[in-house]
Amino acid sequence: MSNQAAADTKEKVCWKEYKLHIAVLVIILLAELVIRKQTITFSNAQYGSLSIGFQPFVFAMILGLIAYLAKPIKWVKEKESAAASGTMLIFIGPLLAKLAIASGYSIKAIIAVGPAMLLQEFGNIGTMLLALPIALLLGFKREAVGMTHSIGREQNMGLIIDRYGFDADETRGVLIIYIIGTVIGSVVIGPLTGILANVLPISPLAYAMATGVGSAGMTAASLSTLIDMFPQFETQMSAYSSMSNLLTQVDGIYMSILIGLPLCNLLYKVVEPVLGRVTKRGRRNAELLKEKVKEAE
Repeated sequence: MSNQAAADTKEKVCWKEYKLHIAVLVIILLAELVIRKQTITFSNAQYGSLSIGFQPFVFAMILGLIAYLAKPIKWVKEKESAAASGTMLIFIGPLLAKLAIASGYSIKAIIAVGPAMLLQEFGNIGTMLLALPIALLLGFKREAVGMTHSIGREQNMGLIIDRYGFDADETRGVLIIYIIGTVIGSVVIGPLTGILANVLPISPLAYAMATGVGSAGMTAASLSTLIDMFPQFETQMSAYSSMSNLLTQVDGIYMSILIGLPLCNLLYKVVEPVLGRVTKRGRRNAELLKEKVKEAE
């Protein structure tokens, strides 16, 4: 955010941004009442059909991005975006309250799940096994450690900044993933949840646990898709999702400290010498390193 935008935001409190509120209301009405939920169905005689549902939340995000980027629209720009970010917690509050109530109501069912609720956290550190090699192939170096050591939420970002400093390559990596997850993740995870729930014959409750990725927006988008597909499990899925989200934020940091980050650094040392030379940037960096070694000798 620029200094000018920050100053303008201080001059006018967020709830007095009337043009912004009207723009948000129009976007919500268009998404909920005009566009509504849209479903794309792919049919195949051999494999059957696959339905992908796009919730109004997705279209609201897209319309908001269009309003932000459209030059004729002057009242939804950087200053208004900064003001809107401050109200996000207020608007997401009712959702969090609903999930908390559902979690308390189904506490016996959650306890019955047992270790599965805690062990699912290992899935979050599994991101590096796939993402780290891809990041290296794309030309990233130490940024890949910040990108792939975890799912990149607030607690993971704080860990990387504390460990490496704000100007480190690892910090740039985790910031990239955090921003992408916040802006694009909510749009992508809803349809992705629908695809997986159609293709993989796994319990809806397991998918509900998987929605607790530490982001309220992504959780809401994913959970709404599941409720639309399995309305008979709404209460249970809401409870599992709420508890999973809470555990991700609570024990996720310890998982990253004790296992995720050390394992990612170890994997980087093993994989980077192989994949890091494949890209043009990697070969250039390797040549520069050789030159430095020769000069030191």
